[in-house]
Amino acid sequence: MNSLKVLLIEDDMIEVMKLNRAKNSLNLNHNIIEANNGEEALNILEDRDNLPDIILLDLNMPKISGIEFLKILKAHDTLKYLPTIVLTTSSNERDLLECYKIGIAGYVLKPLKYEDYVSKIEKLLAYWGVNELIKA
Repeated sequence: MNSLKVLLIEDDMIEVMKLNRAKNSLNLNHNIIEANNGEEALNILEDRDNLPDIILLDLNMPKISGIEFLKILKAHDTLKYLPTIVLTTSSNERDLLECYKIGIAGYVLKPLKYEDYVSKIEKLLAYWGVNELIKA
């Protein structure tokens, strides 16, 4: 499986720690880059020589919402090709539809139980680890 460069856009530090803990407990050697909000993520994405393979995006964030971030991303000539997976607690049907309309690669609900979370993260990263990814 390929080692992925993952941009995690998440404002909740507990969620960031949870993802890193899951990655470590699964012995995965993916590189997680952290952005606390959409603005920070857009700054990271300005470095075109160092783009992530995939983006994990939380929807409920300060400054720029996840949906606003997606609209900015998908309007960009290069960045629009980055597979973006929404990782959220929102099971809101409208959010789900809106995200797919904008052009996401997946929509994953964060389970409450840690074991379920680890299982979902394992499958998600395994799936993207076997994909042929564009070096945008």
